[in-house]
Amino acid sequence: MELIHLDAFRRYYNTHIFPELQRTERLRKRLLLLLGISGVIIFLILTVSSYLGIVLISLFLVMPITFYVFYLGYRIQRFRQEFKPRIVGLILDFMNEQLNFSNLSYDPRGAIPKLLFRQCNIFNTRGDYYQGEDFIKGMVGEMPFALCELQVREQSPMTNKLQDVFEGVFLHAIFAETDTTGNIVVWPRRRKQYLTRSIKEYNFNGGQNQDFEINDPVFRDTFIVYAQPGTHVQGILSEPMQEAIVRYVAITGKDLYLSFIDRHIFAAISEERDLLEPSIFSSNLQFELVREFYFDIMAILKIVEAFDQTH
Repeated sequence: MELIHLDAFRRYYNTHIFPELQRTERLRKRLLLLLGISGVIIFLILTVSSYLGIVLISLFLVMPITFYVFYLGYRIQRFRQEFKPRIVGLILDFMNEQLNFSNLSYDPRGAIPKLLFRQCNIFNTRGDYYQGEDFIKGMVGEMPFALCELQVREQSPMTNKLQDVFEGVFLHAIFAETDTTGNIVVWPRRRKQYLTRSIKEYNFNGGQNQDFEINDPVFRDTFIVYAQPGTHVQGILSEPMQEAIVRYVAITGKDLYLSFIDRHIFAAISEERDLLEPSIFSSNLQFELVREFYFDIMAILKIVEAFDQTH
């Protein structure tokens, strides 16, 4: 599929990513063997001490066994933390070689600032819980961008418990044009019942429904469009852009939220899974595991690329 250069990526996977996966697979098997042997030894020690009925020995063993279990947990966490940066680094190397992408970099612990997320107008939330990871930044054509995985929750006024606001990939990009002005928010129509507060807040601040400005019938059926007075909606959300966004939703099946504040573009893509998370108990030698992460990142950057090419 041209959208994601899948054939070229498959060849790159075979020559660059698969050898690295083989190396991590050997590490995973050694870790799994360690877990298995450790489990058997701990079980035998506890069984023997219980059978002998020597309480003092059992109590004496609790502390070192507890520390060892924590050590095993540390080894598992370390394997997971080292797996993703290696594979993502190789994926970004491939993307850097593609036309129109440059300066891509990755920080596994980085995130888009909470203040920037709150300023996007998409979600009206305090963001009491805000956790981000897998920060990627770079250039798409002349447009700088940054994206990361986010989990955002807020305290419910009814139950005093945290409730989900957003979970998925959040992106921020900046138009190269310095004279771009306007303020638009695009929400998935099928999520309207969950966005009542956000829509009311935007409306309270002067935003008005602009569905009548949208010529693409599929886009109009899929999204709700609001804008501030004086915004030239079709100047920012052009028909080629509407087609690109509709195509993205058709290909991925995911909920896409967008907003435009002058030169700033924000996009939120719902995704409940932790992308490219390695397994300990099953093989990670799967092209599908890597392809899915590449597909998700490339697909959303293609929307940014469409903005770059149509403005």
